[in-house]
Amino acid sequence: MDERQLRILRELGDLGSVSAVAEALHVTPSAISQQLRLLQRSVPVPLTERAGRRVVLTDAGQALAAAAIEVESALARARHTITDFAQQPDGYVSVAAFHSAASAFFPLLLRSLTGQDRPRLSLADEDVAQDRFPALTRDYDLVLASRLDHGLPWPRTVASTTLLHEPLDIALPADHPLASRPLLTPSDVADQPWITVHDGFPLMATIEAIASVAHRRLEIVHRINEFAVVAEAVAAGGGLALMPRWTARAHPDVVLRPLSGVHARRHIDVLHRPERTARIAVRTVLAELHRAAAAIQGRDT
Repeated sequence: MDERQLRILRELGDLGSVSAVAEALHVTPSAISQQLRLLQRSVPVPLTERAGRRVVLTDAGQALAAAAIEVESALARARHTITDFAQQPDGYVSVAAFHSAASAFFPLLLRSLTGQDRPRLSLADEDVAQDRFPALTRDYDLVLASRLDHGLPWPRTVASTTLLHEPLDIALPADHPLASRPLLTPSDVADQPWITVHDGFPLMATIEAIASVAHRRLEIVHRINEFAVVAEAVAAGGGLALMPRWTARAHPDVVLRPLSGVHARRHIDVLHRPERTARIAVRTVLAELHRAAAAIQGRDT
């Protein structure tokens, strides 16, 4: 049993197939299968089993994969103690975020993390469906991800902390008849045309909840993920939309109104592999993200 074999078992639990693990680790599927066979010889109980055409982890395999996280974390810490890498305050830190979070958080990070002995940032936008956020932790030190309050928790293979619990409001043109109301209900907005995100993205569950409470199907006319574009479409009369209260950029011709009767709020979480925070530079950026979150929320007070 060695580190590489445990890493492969962990990735198999995350990705669900030998071919996907091979692609992620840039090796051949046969090499992955060989390492799994060697690992299996070192333990007395089965670690994998067939589920149709796929290879999945048994309960024992899942337990060992969970232990592999602790092994990787311990090895990462051990390596960092014999080098100065972990203690480099100005090391590179890669951060990925979905679009609206990137727009709100990235400028604050860039302004705060300047000067000598501060982490050097490598920023990227990654607009992916909710279930793909954990996989991004393979390529980035920190990943800003979104999920709804009542959504499924992130898998145990990644560490997560919440930066914001952000309300989702109804966006409508400033001259719309409903704009004069301080609070809207699902019945108020159910007969309007709608602009919403693509399937698989978190806001769709709230759209479905609005329809359920109003007892009618919403007319979705446009599918747009980028909130800056959504705001332009709303301002032009293209329909109503759900928009985040704090992280979406304000538009002069669009107003936001709270929604009652539906739990409309999202988490903005930061995800990372546990071993990444062995680096002081990553911990510094993580702390700055929490300070940025407080500043973003403070704009509403």
